[in-house]
Amino acid sequence: MNILEQFRPIRTFIFDVDGVLTDGTVQLMPNGDLSRKMNTRDGYALQLAVKKGYRIVIITGGKSESVVSRLKDLGIRDIYTAVVDKKEQLSDYAMMNDLSWDEMLYMGDDLPDFFAMQMVALATCPSDAAQEIKSICKYISPFRGGDGCAREVIEKVLKLNGDWLIDDTISSK
Repeated sequence: MNILEQFRPIRTFIFDVDGVLTDGTVQLMPNGDLSRKMNTRDGYALQLAVKKGYRIVIITGGKSESVVSRLKDLGIRDIYTAVVDKKEQLSDYAMMNDLSWDEMLYMGDDLPDFFAMQMVALATCPSDAAQEIKSICKYISPFRGGDGCAREVIEKVLKLNGDWLIDDTISSK
């Protein structure tokens, strides 16, 4: 099967935060807060997917109010932070929402994502993911974490389903 055809049935995207939606760098601020950098192109794709009716799920071991706030501003409601067992969290979420594994894409970058990624139809990762993660992925993005890898996989799915570049909420003037 052509790899692109594996993107077509995706209706649910699961993303890790650090190393996927960010570059994995954490800056320590003088007041003790941790600062992360997120890509606006990833943000555009995330909010468009939500508007088009796709499910975006965030499962992260980190805990950051500023990250949660940013994701909520993009329209994402299914945000799970400080998760110790991502496989268990994903199993519970899928069961509660009666979701099909065949319609899920998971993008992770490091060992805490390993077992959860093996549950979904399409395991993906950024180009700079840990080797163990790359070894189980069906698709490795040419983009690094925090540098457009989330947008790339979302864009593939939306284009294959005729949902890309058609944002009805943006008026043309």
